[in-house]
Amino acid sequence: MITRNLRVSRPKKKRRAPLSEQHHPALAHHFDDLDQQFEAAGLGMWAFLIQEILFFGGLFAVYLIYRMSYPEAFIQGSHYLDITLGGINTAILICSSLTMALAVFYGQQGKRKQLIMFLVFTVVLGAAFLGIKAVEYTHKFHEHLVPGPFFNPAEAHAPQMQIFFAVYFAMTGMHALHMVIGIGILFYLIYQAQRGRYSKEYNSPIEIFGLYWHFVDIVWIFLFPLLYLIGRH
Repeated sequence: MITRNLRVSRPKKKRRAPLSEQHHPALAHHFDDLDQQFEAAGLGMWAFLIQEILFFGGLFAVYLIYRMSYPEAFIQGSHYLDITLGGINTAILICSSLTMALAVFYGQQGKRKQLIMFLVFTVVLGAAFLGIKAVEYTHKFHEHLVPGPFFNPAEAHAPQMQIFFAVYFAMTGMHALHMVIGIGILFYLIYQAQRGRYSKEYNSPIEIFGLYWHFVDIVWIFLFPLLYLIGRH
């Protein structure tokens, strides 16, 4: 006897993207819609950032090991760093995080003029950071604080202090390299925005890049106190 309440389960139909999304020029052929494409891109960026965390984590581990081994040399070495320039650079990067967040916001709103404006502001702030860092590096070169045969500071712990500056240049140099790459990508995003590539419906590259930029800023937030502040009295 077959009951009336018997229901045959049917496979759920796959949600079809709106027609406008199916033909959107930014939609890759292997994605169903822009949302799926954005989720995949976001997952890829988070996977990349996890690798970056592991990379910088290794540098921070090296810093910790040598600081515990040669505490006096690290304290003396930090006194050669310009805390004023480091503080200015910290403020600059914090402001660049704000301008990048505003660029993401206006990208989501589909306001191209404001999007381009805040992307340009972010480039200017990033370039200012690198300019100040170049000034710092120049000072270290003239003061013979670059690790190598010409390293010659007037301190008692010169051999161990050379380790501090090796760590300093490795950590800040890798951070600066990430800044240079970020500025290059920003120029590309500005170019695409001027061409009308991004809209309220499609702004994934802006949002995904925002994650990268904020990550680079956060790395500096850790570098500044570790290199410039700890050990000062």
